[in-house]
Amino acid sequence: MKIGIIGSGNIGATAARLFVGAGHEVALSNSRGGQGLEDLVGELGSKAHATTIEDAARFGDMVLIAIPFGKFSTLPADAFKGKVVIDTGNYYPERDGKFAELDKDETTSSELVSSHLKEARLVKGFNTIYFKHLATQGDSSKSLEERRAIFIAGDDSKAKEIVARLIEEIGFAAVDSGFLHEGGRGQQPGTAVYNKDVTAKQAAALLSAD
Repeated sequence: MKIGIIGSGNIGATAARLFVGAGHEVALSNSRGGQGLEDLVGELGSKAHATTIEDAARFGDMVLIAIPFGKFSTLPADAFKGKVVIDTGNYYPERDGKFAELDKDETTSSELVSSHLKEARLVKGFNTIYFKHLATQGDSSKSLEERRAIFIAGDDSKAKEIVARLIEEIGFAAVDSGFLHEGGRGQQPGTAVYNKDVTAKQAAALLSAD
């Protein structure tokens, strides 16, 4: 599969390594048109290249967004049409600026991203896991319930299935927290599952207790 990665910080770069390790091709991008990614691309080898944000989105069958939430409106929406999109973002007002509708709990950050990327198939995921855990804790030899959990939420069940398969390929287990509004809210900073290092079995218990 071809995967575009928007943002190449801790989560984006770590995910790129895992995706290439699972046999996928990745297009890495940043706000500088791919400049500064030479070392990472060199590390990843022939299955990776650096490009612009728009070209990375168009390249991917799937696109992973790993940029500060506050910059979501800068994304070129047309390039994401029809794509399965993983939104890894979280709303941090001190970094992103104030969003009144989020502060009033009228909606969630991923719903705002989805509204901007109107024709994308958005799944919230990879936003509750610390990047160092993502880098070191995948283990395909374990049963799914014993693997470390990556929570996902979304309104498109087929898109969630595609993302779940990718998560399993990199040695983790996808735990579905529900639709984007309620499930996404349950993955936000401060919730029971946020930044929790748990197995899929433990994750299911957390969700049922929330």
